[in-house]
Parts: sequence; C-alpha cells; structure tokens
Amino acid sequence: MIRFEKFTLDNGLRVLVHEDKSTPMAVVNVMYDVGARDEEPSKTGFAHLFEHLMFGGSINIPSYDEPLQTAGGENNAYTTNDLTNYYCQLPAENIETAFWLESDRMLSLAFSKKSLEVQRKVVSEEFKEHYINKPYGDVWHKLREVVYTTHPYRWMTIGKELKHIEDATLDDVKAFFHKHYTPSNAILVVAGNVDMPQVKALAEKWFGPIAAGKKYQRNIPQEPPQTEPRFLEVKANVPLDALYKCWHIYPRTDDRYYTADLLSDILSGGGSSRLYQSLVKEQKLFSNIECHHTGSIDAGLMVIEGKLVKGVDLKAADDAVLKELKAIREEGISAPELEKVKNKTESAMAFEDMSVMNRAQSIANYELLGDADLINSELAKYRAVTADEILKQSRIIFDENNCTTMYYRSEN
Repeated sequence: MIRFEKFTLDNGLRVLVHEDKSTPMAVVNVMYDVGARDEEPSKTGFAHLFEHLMFGGSINIPSYDEPLQTAGGENNAYTTNDLTNYYCQLPAENIETAFWLESDRMLSLAFSKKSLEVQRKVVSEEFKEHYINKPYGDVWHKLREVVYTTHPYRWMTIGKELKHIEDATLDDVKAFFHKHYTPSNAILVVAGNVDMPQVKALAEKWFGPIAAGKKYQRNIPQEPPQTEPRFLEVKANVPLDALYKCWHIYPRTDDRYYTADLLSDILSGGGSSRLYQSLVKEQKLFSNIECHHTGSIDAGLMVIEGKLVKGVDLKAADDAVLKELKAIREEGISAPELEKVKNKTESAMAFEDMSVMNRAQSIANYELLGDADLINSELAKYRAVTADEILKQSRIIFDENNCTTMYYRSEN
C-alpha cells in the first residue's frame, strides 16, 4: 500500500504528498498534462522542444542546473505523446531549492532568441541522429502515418518533420507555453523524507502566487475503427529485414487494457513466451521478436516486431506469426500460463515502486489518468483477468481488418 495525501491550490495546481522517512532524499516531480497529441498538425514537436527549453533558464534564475547541483540534486525530464514530466531528487533538507526552481520556470520561463536557437539545434541534431541517420530510425514515422488516419498519435513525440522545429518562431513557442504550462494543467508530486504541513507551506509560498491560466480544454479527433488491412513496404540500408505488425487496442483507462497488456506478455514476455519459443528458438525465423503495446492514454496499439534471420523470406515469417496468433485465437491459453504472466506483472510492479523517484512518477501518472489511487488498486484489475477474456480479446484485437503490416526490407 503506497500512502499519499492530496490537496489543490486555489490556482488549480494539484499537489500529492508521499512520505517515506526511510530515505534522506526528497523528490519533486512536476507533470504537465501536455504531449505531442496536443500539437497542431502543422506545428509538431513542440512538447518535446519544451522539454529542452525548460532547462534554458527562467526570469529570476538564469541557470537551472547550477543551483540544483549546489544543493546536491540531480534532474531530468521526458516527453511522450500524452504528457511532459520534469523531476529532480535532492537531499530533503534542501527541498526548497527544488520548489524555487520549478515554480520560477512555471511562472516565467525566459524566452530568448538565443535559448530557442540553442535548443532548436539540440533537437534538430537529435532528430537526425535517432530518426534519419540511424538504421530503422524512420520506422515509426512511417508506420504511425498509416496506422493512424485521424488522431494526432500519427506523429511521433520528436515531431512529424524536422522543418516544424526549424520554422518555430519565438511567438509560436510563447503561445504554446502560455496555453499548457500553467498550474491548472499541472500535477506536483513531492515524495520522500517530507511531511504534509511542510509541503503545504512550500507549495503555497512558491506556487500559490502563480496565476491559474486558462484551463486547456482538450478536443482531440478520435481514431475511427480500422475496417481493412493496411500494408506498406520500405527498402533501406539496414542489416536485416524486419517485420512490424500493429493492431488498434484500448485507451489506458479502459478495463480491457489489462487483458491486452497480459496478452502481450503471453506472446512475448521473455525466453519462454510463445513467439520467442516458436519463432526464434525452434523455427529460427527471427533473430529477435517481441510483442508490446504503446500504453497510451487514448486508444493505443499492440505491436509485434522482429528482425529476421538472414535469408528468411518476409512473407514466410509473417505467415509464421499469423499461425501463432491463430493458435491463441482458437485454443486460448492455459490457467498456468495466465498465472505465470500475472505473477510476472506483480513482480514488475513491486520492483518498479521500490525507488521513491519511481513512486513519485507513478502517483503523478495515475493522477493524470484520473485516479492516483490506481497505484494501489491496479494489481487487482490484472488479477481479475480470466483466460476467457484473453481468448475473447485475442479474437477481437488480432482481426486481420484491424491490422497494419510493414515489411522493412534490407537493400543489402
């Protein structure tokens, strides 16, 4: 049981406090309810650009990192299609430094042409290094545009194209900040060697005076059901042929999500899983293969992807994957097989929550989903999944009309 308390400031900032007196450290985690799905189709990559801009200094603090390092702290951030998260960890006695830093950049990020140019260059280099020049780096740029026709998940967090970041103006950036980086669009989690009265006083002192801003109302076009198979083929200078298959699944808050999550583990959770055992070890068609899902807040994807053994035909490998899926759709799974993946899920969740940093991020994530107490009740949802539900969902999800397939061929 992970205990926490919650209060909300007058400006709408939600604050959650998790006390853990077994550590000398404290974590201050600020999650903004903004991700790549909140961008305009002609101006993508902004949420990720902000992950970088937020470290470029604020009006009263020219350098974010220096005061934090002086206080013995460390920090980082990440962006997804759904959210942007900033977190720092430091000795608990220096926690006010983190409040000062985080509140100042929420209040008054320093917008300058120089800062924008510096971070634009960093993001452009990242785009080139990971998505243009890296083998298989363009896979998800190409796949998302076929799998999604309507929802903004059709572009990646880094952005749809490099030009959008290259063309971003200071006014564009300011408008995005004032729309999304407000107290009413944020969640503050404070965890570790802290107590409620202390956090309440610090939150009121540092975040209380910040204007609430206009609450952002999300109005995202939802993806219509896929009604026929989709296929694309790509040739590139990569070492091995690769196969990618995607199926639409459920939003993160849908109870069927838990069934889909366990189903992905049955297919690909380790060396004894179905796909690995059959297609890598026994038939030697793939050098590696995995099944995973995107876990996104809006309806996401179940994905099977694998690199082929050299000389294996892509169509033959695809047929072998479909044969494994047919087996699970026709025969279902055994009780021991289901119990094994449930136990594995339980272990993974327990391990994940061992560090105070992870607990803080989990609490923020669940609060963003609408109920921070899911951190304590979610395991029961996994435990409740039956073999019959796995069978039913495998038949719904792995429908050929719900599938997008990509053959990524090596030119070599």
